[in-house]
Amino acid sequence: MRRTILALTVLCGATQAAHADSRFFCSADDKDVRFTIESGFEAKEGHRLNHFRGAIMIKSADVSPVFKKVVFNSDHLTQNWSHAGELRLAMFYDGGDETGGQTLDLVIAADQHGKSAAAFSGTYELVIEGAAKPFTASSKISCGSK
Repeated sequence: MRRTILALTVLCGATQAAHADSRFFCSADDKDVRFTIESGFEAKEGHRLNHFRGAIMIKSADVSPVFKKVVFNSDHLTQNWSHAGELRLAMFYDGGDETGGQTLDLVIAADQHGKSAAAFSGTYELVIEGAAKPFTASSKISCGSK
């Protein structure tokens, strides 16, 4: 399983170069999920997002195989916020026709305590709905900045 997440991360890294003035990365590995997300924001006014990628593996047997391994790109990012040490990201994935109407929503909220904090923490909330019973997960995440 570790090889798979490493392969997904390498694949994501090979698809696009990051030219961000402020780069953030967050990850989680718990009983429900394993994921890594990377984003970059310009340092100039507006803090425009200029880089985003990630991958998630759902560990639960209760979700469709389509959601077991998902690679995110900027097309999946529905909301983003980076200001005064706050990082907020929302991702949406519908998987096309293969999911039978099911969707995945992942929301990340993290706070950088202090301007020079290279490592910080936050939470994630995951919801997969559209099946008979929705799948939900939430926990803590570890984040960092470059």
